[in-house]
Amino acid sequence: MAVVFNIQRFSIEDGPGIRTTVFLKGCPLRCLWCSNPESQNSFTEVGHRNSVCTKCGRCMEICKVKATSLTDEGTRTNRKVCTGCGKCVDVCVSGARKIYGKEMSVEEVYREVLKDRAYYQNSGGGVTVSGGEPLIQADFVDELLKRCQEIGIHTCIETCGYADSEAWNKVLPYTNLVLFDLKLMDPTAHQKWTGKSNEKILRNLKLVSCSGVPIVMRIPVIPGINDSEENITDTALYIKNLGLRQVNLLPYHKYGEGKYVMLDRQYSLSELKPPEDSELEKLANIFESFGLDCEIVK
Repeated sequence: MAVVFNIQRFSIEDGPGIRTTVFLKGCPLRCLWCSNPESQNSFTEVGHRNSVCTKCGRCMEICKVKATSLTDEGTRTNRKVCTGCGKCVDVCVSGARKIYGKEMSVEEVYREVLKDRAYYQNSGGGVTVSGGEPLIQADFVDELLKRCQEIGIHTCIETCGYADSEAWNKVLPYTNLVLFDLKLMDPTAHQKWTGKSNEKILRNLKLVSCSGVPIVMRIPVIPGINDSEENITDTALYIKNLGLRQVNLLPYHKYGEGKYVMLDRQYSLSELKPPEDSELEKLANIFESFGLDCEIVK
């Protein structure tokens, strides 16, 4: 079993062709720019959107642990006692409450993946497992990708790289492509902005690069944090020295900011603005000057 928070069909940004992307909950990093805060914790969570709350009180009546209450703005969830059972979501007639995460078996997810098998075959697509960090649930990923490969479905992992080597050794034999995030080269800065050092990430990147599994490097471009010429140059040199070639730049955006409000969390980068196209082109040119193929993915 794994805790899945989304299965996105007809995805075209998470690997080649038309894909189904399976998003698993749980991530060891806490990147301050994370656009999917619902992916960070490994357990199910309830979000609420007070802008559409009618204050009907049904969520309060159904909650056995008394985790919900009414305020002038709408409902409030006591995160310390909420079990994430989702009963309040079931009775919410306005759609103000939403459950993030559902326990699913490999068989259940596999059946969802098979629904679009014809599209994979016609487009050169397949299944991508993302997160959070999918390798936290390596046994689940291993079994799912193995079953997909057995019937000829292309498999891909999107990862932050922070996982035990045992997890990598388990899933790599059933992985056709790795989308590997690389955020910052300086370990102190990496610790500051993501909550973890990059030592394990860089060690795993070397492990994967030696495995023979193709890698596409993904660089989130966060203005004022990792977009300096020094960091980009160091990143490009490191990637080149590993013998890798493909790089995607992922420009910062604010699409997930509303989810922080729904989860009663503070988004600390609300004043940050997305990078200009001219800045992205400048960074892409640096990667290309090292002989790398760089694509800006929006």
